[in-house]
Amino acid sequence: MSGIGVAIALASAALHAAWNLRLKAAADPLRLAARALPMATAGVTPLVAVAWVAAGRPLLPWRGWLIACASGLCELVYFHLLAAGYRRGEVSSVYPTARGTAPVLGVAIGLTAFGERLSAAEAAGVALLVAGVWLARPPSTSRRALAPALATGCAIAAYTALDSVGVRTGPFWLYDWTIFAITSLLLLPWGRGGSPVVPTALVGSMTIGSYTLVLLALSLAPLALVAPAREVGVVLVAVWAILRLGERERALFKLGGAGLVVAGAGLLVV
Repeated sequence: MSGIGVAIALASAALHAAWNLRLKAAADPLRLAARALPMATAGVTPLVAVAWVAAGRPLLPWRGWLIACASGLCELVYFHLLAAGYRRGEVSSVYPTARGTAPVLGVAIGLTAFGERLSAAEAAGVALLVAGVWLARPPSTSRRALAPALATGCAIAAYTALDSVGVRTGPFWLYDWTIFAITSLLLLPWGRGGSPVVPTALVGSMTIGSYTLVLLALSLAPLALVAPAREVGVVLVAVWAILRLGERERALFKLGGAGLVVAGAGLLVV
C-alpha cells in the first residue's frame, strides 16, 4: 500500500503546483481563491452528504469543530498572504520559499516549546531547507514578496499542526470537508466580482483535491514517504515558471533551492 500512497502524494503535489500556477496567473489571486474554494466546496457537498449517510451519520466532536474553526482562520490568513506574495513577486521564488519555511518553523517550535532534539539527519534536513529557502528567495527586483512568502510558510505550519490533530477526531473526509466549508465561508467577502466559471471551478477542485489526496496518502503510507513526495511540487512550479512563464532571473538558484527544499523535507522524516 505504501507505493499507492506515494503515487497519491505525487498526484497531490502536481495538483497543488497546478492551482498555484493558476492563482499566480490571475489578475486578482485573492478574488480567484475566494470564488474558487466556495464553488468547489459546494460542488462536493452532495457527495459528502451521501458518504455521511452511508457511513451512519458520523459527527465531529466539539473538539474537532474547534480545531477546524482555528484551521479555517489560518487558511484565510494563508490565502491572503499567498495572494500578496504572488502580486508582488514571481511564483518560482514565492512558492519554494513558502513551502520550505513551514517545516523549518515546525522544527523550531518543537525545539523551543517542547524540548525536542534533532538527530544528525534531521539537523542536516533543516540546514538544507534553510539553504533552499535562501537560494529560492525572491530576487532584488521583487524583494517585497519575501515577507508575505515567509509569512505564508508560517500559516502553512499553523494549519498543518492543527489538522494533524483535528483529522484524528473523526473520519478524515468529514474533517476535510469541514475545514474547507469554514474557509469558504470566511473567504466569501473577498469573492465579489466576475470570473469565468469553468477556470474558477477548476482551481477550487484542484485546491480541495490536492489536500484531500494528502490525507488519503497519509492513511496508506508513512509520513517518511509522503512528505518528500508532496514537496516535489516545489520543483514542478520552479521548472514550469522558468520555462513557460519566463521567470529566468536567478533561474539556477531557484532550481537549486527547490531541490534542496525537497531533499531537506526528506531528511526531516527519515
